[in-house]
Amino acid sequence: MIVRLALAVAGGLCLWLSFPGPAIWPAAIVGVALMALATKGTRARAGFLLGLVGGFACFGPTLHWAGTYVGAVPWLALAITESVYLALMGAACSLVQSARRWERLPQWLSPADGPHVRPLAIALLWVLQEAVRDSMPFGGFPWARLAWSTAGSPLAHLASIFGAPGLTFVVALLGGWLALTVDRVRRGMPPARAVLPRLWPVIAAAAVVGVAVVYPTPTGGPKMQVLAIQGNVPTAGLEFNAQRRAVLDNHVKETDKAAARIKDGTLPEPALVIWPENSSDIDPTRNADAGTEIVQTVDRIGVPLIVGAVLQEPAPQTSNTSLLYLPDKGIVDRYVKQHPVPFAEYMPYRSFFRHFSSAVDLAGNFAAGHRTGLFRVPTKHHGTVKVAPVICFEVAYDSLTRTPVREGAQLLAVQTNNATFGYTAESEQQLAISQVRAIELGRSIVHISTVGVSGLITPDGVVHDKTGLFTAQAVSGALPLRTGETLAVRVGAVPEWLGCAAALLLCGVALGGNRASRRRSLSVKEVHELV
Repeated sequence: MIVRLALAVAGGLCLWLSFPGPAIWPAAIVGVALMALATKGTRARAGFLLGLVGGFACFGPTLHWAGTYVGAVPWLALAITESVYLALMGAACSLVQSARRWERLPQWLSPADGPHVRPLAIALLWVLQEAVRDSMPFGGFPWARLAWSTAGSPLAHLASIFGAPGLTFVVALLGGWLALTVDRVRRGMPPARAVLPRLWPVIAAAAVVGVAVVYPTPTGGPKMQVLAIQGNVPTAGLEFNAQRRAVLDNHVKETDKAAARIKDGTLPEPALVIWPENSSDIDPTRNADAGTEIVQTVDRIGVPLIVGAVLQEPAPQTSNTSLLYLPDKGIVDRYVKQHPVPFAEYMPYRSFFRHFSSAVDLAGNFAAGHRTGLFRVPTKHHGTVKVAPVICFEVAYDSLTRTPVREGAQLLAVQTNNATFGYTAESEQQLAISQVRAIELGRSIVHISTVGVSGLITPDGVVHDKTGLFTAQAVSGALPLRTGETLAVRVGAVPEWLGCAAALLLCGVALGGNRASRRRSLSVKEVHELV
């Protein structure tokens, strides 16, 4: 069991290494392989423990930013909660890999008697685990998915075909095949046969890698000049917005600097300017000074501006919103964040969790929006451009990014605020999600933060004009506008549903096979006792 625990810990650490900041993407494949080997041939209870240990080895360091300014308790609570999903998957992996020959399934799906690494089952269980983790409880937390580890890798280009769940499937499948090869070598099989355990996986693996390398990700389309403002904050940490007016003033100041450069010809004139989440935590619809300052800024630069603002409504709650301002018209449209972050923007069961930490009272009281955001932005050279505002962690949710594209969004504006996470990997992790999303959706993304990391992402997932942390900077560039839908957008969640159904079916078949095997073993034992 010590060896298995070591494999599980190593697997979890490899998963962590695959995400930013280390960002060693092949480590995700190795991590899946090690966890598959750790759970092969064990009972489900042992698999649960191994998954829990491996999960914490992954989520502990990956999500360490969650406790940057609020202490260890919230971070540990989040990391352990996320680890439970891997624990349940570990139990399921033990079940399907410890099953005897599944007589009712074809041989390619159940290739041998006895405990056996089953790559397809491993991949399907990863898809199921992430689907559950991404949706519950409280709407789920789709951070540190295998798909996000592929940002910047050749595999990322498959996102436009298979979507984020499909990327997870591919990474896990490659990890399963690696585990199968290692297991066969360990059992004394000649290396050539171990590397080629079956003809079909070799062909499939070659096809996947080939498509990932040569598949052209569409990036064409008329280019629109955009300007995003990273205004910075007075101080990092939970008190970043204690000087709310200073944050607003910072963004006004940087926008005015950009306007001066546009006037003297050193910066191209944009069709749209975008400010990040929390760029105005003073409600500009109720505070005349803040409202006037933003309106005057829009009029000075002379183009539409999208502002991230906190509105004091619906009372007594607040709303995390994106506001579209037009010159000489003021606010013409708004979007309210549909998925406020539990335990941060609102606190479920506040009185209960207060027993564990007084930090729960730092959580907000934000209301959820109920409408897809799709701003119709008038421009001089491109007519009316449809821009979808996506606020902060919403970029990690499949449906919240896919729906506006289906409704015609040509450009996504991911507005975020990373000031509460300090100098950690959280900002880079979120940028990686936007990179994969750009490929999956076939859309350019303006990823703009109050403090960074910010950047302009083209539909091939490449980041342009990337900024550093806690700096004030204007990000300018021309981004392709696209209207066509990728295959991933057209098929939507159907592949994920099918994958989850297949995973549940395999678990049921494995459970039935194990029970039948135990009954046969008992029967044989009874016969021997009679003899």
